[in-house]
Amino acid sequence: MDRKAWIVIILCIASLGLWQWAYMQYYSPTPEQLAEAKRVAEEKQAAAAVVSPTPAAPLAEAAPTPAAEPPAPAAPSVPREEFRISTQLADFLFVSDTGGIATAELLGHLGENGSKVFLNIPEALPIGALADEPGKPLGGFARASSSAPNEAIFAKTAADGLEMRKTFRVEENGGDGNYVVKLALEFANRGAAPVQRLGFFVSTGGARPIHYADMTIYTGFDWYRDGKATFTDVNWFNASSIPLTGIELRAAQNVYEQKTDKISWAAVKNQYFATIVAVDEGDPGSAVWARKIDLFHAGNAEKPILGLEGALGFPGFRLDPGQTKTWNLQIYAGPKDLGRLSKLGHGEQEVMHFGIFKWVSEILLYSMNALHGVLGNFAAAIIVLTIIIKALLWPLQNKATDSMRKMAALSPKMTELREKYKDDPTKMNQELMKLYKDYGVNPFGGCLPMLIQIPIFFGFYSMLGTAIELRNSSFLWVHDLSQPDTVGHFLGFPINILPILMALTMLWQMSLTPKTGDAAQQRVFMFMPVIFILFAYNFASALSLYWTTQNLISIAQLYITRNKPIPDLQKVAVSRKKALEAGKGKNRK
Repeated sequence: MDRKAWIVIILCIASLGLWQWAYMQYYSPTPEQLAEAKRVAEEKQAAAAVVSPTPAAPLAEAAPTPAAEPPAPAAPSVPREEFRISTQLADFLFVSDTGGIATAELLGHLGENGSKVFLNIPEALPIGALADEPGKPLGGFARASSSAPNEAIFAKTAADGLEMRKTFRVEENGGDGNYVVKLALEFANRGAAPVQRLGFFVSTGGARPIHYADMTIYTGFDWYRDGKATFTDVNWFNASSIPLTGIELRAAQNVYEQKTDKISWAAVKNQYFATIVAVDEGDPGSAVWARKIDLFHAGNAEKPILGLEGALGFPGFRLDPGQTKTWNLQIYAGPKDLGRLSKLGHGEQEVMHFGIFKWVSEILLYSMNALHGVLGNFAAAIIVLTIIIKALLWPLQNKATDSMRKMAALSPKMTELREKYKDDPTKMNQELMKLYKDYGVNPFGGCLPMLIQIPIFFGFYSMLGTAIELRNSSFLWVHDLSQPDTVGHFLGFPINILPILMALTMLWQMSLTPKTGDAAQQRVFMFMPVIFILFAYNFASALSLYWTTQNLISIAQLYITRNKPIPDLQKVAVSRKKALEAGKGKNRK
């Protein structure tokens, strides 16, 4: 390898080390944070060991009207009851005191070290619980009788005569199971005077990373309005500071709040799972909130992590005696499966957050799933999909290689111009452009395949970062294609094989690529391995598998075309003149 290649390798290693150091500095806790998080976790564990009923807390009420009767004495606390309703895919644990879903166990998925995957966390409110402010549920519900085996009904009557009734119906689709629960929320005035409420919230439950190695930027709170989803990850709650300086820009936050209209749904999610509460019928949401929860991870008892819980808020209402008001909500607690989410009907598929290359990500995901249906292995599906993409781009890559070979042949003339006009950059650029035009050479023709590959790379990046399909899919030494393929550590630094192979194959490809003589284009190519390894090193190993495969195919293509004769450079005007003369000679014959 030449000196430039070694410079790129050194830059790759240095940049990767700096990135890993910055990542650990940003996400690793200080000793003080570790001690505080451990103290809080121990207190929560001790409190959870004491079984006691949840006291009733009223929804925020408006000032009583003159006709209102004096409030009745507070009702005694209601014992907590737990029971389960199951589908083929999920097991929902209901609790009666707050009238909600304590956990949703996903039967077809495995978490850390083969453990079960549960959505919602003990430190958060049950899914579907009512609250008037963050973290404070409305208790005092009791389970009502139901003749349907897949129904859970909870009811409570407030002191002013407002009856609140929640009916959960667990959906089953054609015997294949489902992750959907319907919630009918009914308020009825059973008293003799009007009642009024200032508003209320329905809990989405909480979320935390599933795997110890999951990237925290995927755990957060999402809400949807007018075709756009707004996502806030758990790191938003941390204090914000200027990198490497420690200068604080914003203090740490405990609660995220937004008030607006026409909110269709709110969700909490981690990298591959989500719990979404959407409005089926009734007034749309008018507010959202989320709050952080300090936790420890089962994969590392000494590493505190951030979880969070959220809620979807609704506007206040006034009911005369005998009047009722109803909301029909839909709860989805399951994997971030694009096919399933697209069928829910409220834009829930936007929880995937594929970004500006959304259409590319969706095409790649559907194509990968189709190939998996034939091949039965996701790694094989990615490799075959890469081969198909490269086959479609093969003619363009050949054209780009020819363009770079022409640029390489033109290099001596370019060097002469740069030397001749080295004191006049403007004149030099004018002459270079004229030279390209005279010989019919596009100086950026060699970059075109790379520019087309960029949307595909980021399409894969967005898709592989959130789609559920690759979890626990193995390939050779890779145990999980949705995680980095770490095989060990060196001085605390993870050794991930596929990203390293990706960078090495990029350098190999660069060594075979014709040198264009264009300094700007060469600088772009030299920094590409650095950029790509920074994106891919701590990411899903499937991304590095895709890019390494496409590098190897490109290398094979370069070997096939490298023995072509060096193009005979002729000025465009001369070439056209010869072509015209040849045409006239044929006509004379």
